[in-house]
Amino acid sequence: MLRITDDRTGELVEAAPVRRGLTRVEAHAPGCDAGALRVLLVADLLVRALELGGTPVWALLNAERQRAELRACAATLGNRPLEDSHDTTTGLGEAQIVHVAQDPAAAPDGVLLRVGSVVSSPWASTVPADWGGAADTAVVRLALLSVPRGAPARLDDAALGAAGATLARWRRAVAGWARRPSRPIPDDVRARLRAAWEDDLDIPAVLDVLRGMEEAAPDDLPEGARFETYVYADRLLGLDLARDLGAPT
Repeated sequence: MLRITDDRTGELVEAAPVRRGLTRVEAHAPGCDAGALRVLLVADLLVRALELGGTPVWALLNAERQRAELRACAATLGNRPLEDSHDTTTGLGEAQIVHVAQDPAAAPDGVLLRVGSVVSSPWASTVPADWGGAADTAVVRLALLSVPRGAPARLDDAALGAAGATLARWRRAVAGWARRPSRPIPDDVRARLRAAWEDDLDIPAVLDVLRGMEEAAPDDLPEGARFETYVYADRLLGLDLARDLGAPT
């Protein structure tokens, strides 16, 4: 059961209080900058987590300007598409409304999922086509995923370099593990992954589970199980970890 902190009250609430009930996720992006991009990413994570739990989702973009630019950047980052939010007073009978925003004033009703700022970014005020020099935009995604959603995130050379090294290493590992016989995801590992993301979308904890599996001794964890675990977790993370399958070694 996914629970998130309502930053208006400070209390944990169920993201989907009614079984199979529709949850509306509304991303508030006032302009096309790195902070708005992070809002869109957190909204995407929430949508993915809800869908993994079997909850139907209505995902909307609330932006007064630069909608086309925001959509282009979000798509390049690997986000799911968002519908336009025109009249949020009329819904589809949703059981829950979750607003993802940096500014609490942007969310007039429902649950507020507040997102921290982006600091020390070479493109903090705008989001240019070169993405701050990152050749693979999944590097930017991983750099943002590595920071708790409410804390300020850095997109400087150090953060992007660390994310790029981790992403390259995991993709190589996944491609190698794919050559081994498949094995089921261990029950305790699956439980730890779900416990992490269902606890207020704790994505850094999800990444810690993957790091632990990467470092486990071969006798303790078959490579086929590692492969299945990383592919499963990537349904939430959206990092295209299986991209290099079949590539020459």
